[in-house]
Amino acid sequence: MCRVRDVCVIGLGLIGGSLLRAAAGKRTVWGATLSEADAGAARADGFDCGTDLDAALRRAAERDALIVLAVPLTALDETLHHVAEQAPECLLTDVTSVKGPVLRAVRRWAPDTRFVGGHPMAGKAESGWSAGTAGLFDGAAWVVGVEPGTDLGDWAEVAALALEAGAHVVPAGAAAHDEAVARVSHLPHLLAAVLSAVAAEGGPLAAALAAGSYADGTRVAGSRPALVRAMTEGNREALLPVLDDALGRLGAARGSLASTGGLAVTINAGHEGKQTFAQAREAQRTGVRIDLTAPDAVEALAALGERGGRITALTDELRTATGEVS
Repeated sequence: MCRVRDVCVIGLGLIGGSLLRAAAGKRTVWGATLSEADAGAARADGFDCGTDLDAALRRAAERDALIVLAVPLTALDETLHHVAEQAPECLLTDVTSVKGPVLRAVRRWAPDTRFVGGHPMAGKAESGWSAGTAGLFDGAAWVVGVEPGTDLGDWAEVAALALEAGAHVVPAGAAAHDEAVARVSHLPHLLAAVLSAVAAEGGPLAAALAAGSYADGTRVAGSRPALVRAMTEGNREALLPVLDDALGRLGAARGSLASTGGLAVTINAGHEGKQTFAQAREAQRTGVRIDLTAPDAVEALAALGERGGRITALTDELRTATGEVS
């Protein structure tokens, strides 16, 4: 049987804390964080956690564990220095919301690690250990990175951890991932911030009248600002052209409203876009099977992700990936 590695989680906020909970009982797990409050709360809940990152990483090196970095992008470089010093040859993944900057940082600061990037598309506005739950990833998409030269044995181990947590795996390269999340995650965060700021200028009457459209459009504006800044600023290269597209559409809507009084083009395009997304999610899916030992397996995984496909299981001791594509 294929080995099931122990798991060391560095960072015990919403995502790291939820992953630690989800993996407990299936694997030997421990965690570390610089937050005394999160470490104390995790220990009070019965988990093996502390504030000594180096000790946690030395343990990972001794046990050849899978290390998961669940720290903000702004803390990544410093954390990677610790990894390079204490566990330079371990299998390493992350849960950061951008992939290109993380990949470059790992190659620069911890080049001897066996790195496979990751990003679970799950979360909520609350943060910290207390916000986490073992079921946070149930039914969620979890990107597991594929790049030229990716070791598919390592890839399969990271994918297996995501599947164990209740997610399905979407294989994708860093550049493709960052462009996609700029559209469906980072731009919505910026728009939610703008909507919240504009609404607040309306005073008490606007607050009294705010209903579902306001709540739906501004939910993520309640996220911790430092986290939102880290993800959006960290994805600057991919986010800028997407933001330009959005500003262009808003500018066209403003011009049309001022000149003709009509907003049909903007509103109809949005309605059609919503329907297109819904149809893509509801499309009939067909089974796929990818032999991870095949010479073109990396390309096959990347192509599956670009078609909206997903991996739902790993079989034959992690040598075969099975899933669906619409």
